[in-house]
Amino acid sequence: MSYIASWSGGKDSCLAYYKAVLEGYEVSCLVNFISEEYKRVRFHGTEARMIELQAEAMGIRLLQKETTDDGYEQQFKEAVRSLIGDGVNGMVFGDVYLQDAKQWVERVCDEMGIEAVEPLWGKNAQEVLDEFIEAGFEAIIVGGQGEFIEQEWIGRRVDTGFAEYLKERDICPCGENGEYHTLVIDGPIFNKRIEIVEAVTINREGFWFLDTRKYQLAG
Repeated sequence: MSYIASWSGGKDSCLAYYKAVLEGYEVSCLVNFISEEYKRVRFHGTEARMIELQAEAMGIRLLQKETTDDGYEQQFKEAVRSLIGDGVNGMVFGDVYLQDAKQWVERVCDEMGIEAVEPLWGKNAQEVLDEFIEAGFEAIIVGGQGEFIEQEWIGRRVDTGFAEYLKERDICPCGENGEYHTLVIDGPIFNKRIEIVEAVTINREGFWFLDTRKYQLAG
């Protein structure tokens, strides 16, 4: 059976994909949703081209779909249904503990007649972050709510130091409520590494954001 994976470019969707593959799921395509207005990943703000670069580095097919606030669910279904014809039986998601998110995923997948696979669901959030780091993935922090994440962390690596910082400030280790967002640039599922050549940190309405200006594949 063939599966596809919901892909934001961040650590949770990456770890979910990785674990699903290790568990024997054949994942044939990443599915990524970007804002029609800004051409950036919905909820994360990552540039669309960066997601294309990740898929290229992984050597996997990518379906990228533009969506709007009002039409998101319908546009989500249209994208997934376009792949069901290729024999797709299910979709992998990176939810950890937000019940509303899981219920939405299960309902939408059920309506399309496919299986919702949640490799991270119900796991301790700290253990999820630790597993991501210990697996050898490299990710950088590309966004953070100013009330939780200080500017100095934007652009830095997700490592044990960052994990300790989150713990000291009593912030969800996975940032499940949008406290921070990440971008995976290397790891065991990557054939090449993404190098950030030039980037600047900006603030938009209290949210720190890493604007990547130049980047490339290496290795």
